[in-house]
Amino acid sequence: MSAPSTNIEKQSKRHRPAIWGIIAAGVFAVVLFLAYLANLAAQGNEPGEDTSAPAAAATTDG
Repeated sequence: MSAPSTNIEKQSKRHRPAIWGIIAAGVFAVVLFLAYLANLAAQGNEPGEDTSAPAAAATTDG
């Protein structure tokens, strides 16, 4: 059952901060996702590179 007298203008003013918060959270999530994809692309392997073996250590004992 709906309210008998709903003032749409008043409700839209009251909900504006929540809507902006949802939009800001969505933009933040998109920025994080794009940064994650850029990080994956930067650390990717070259074609023909063996991915099953771990990387060799830079220092040796001896």
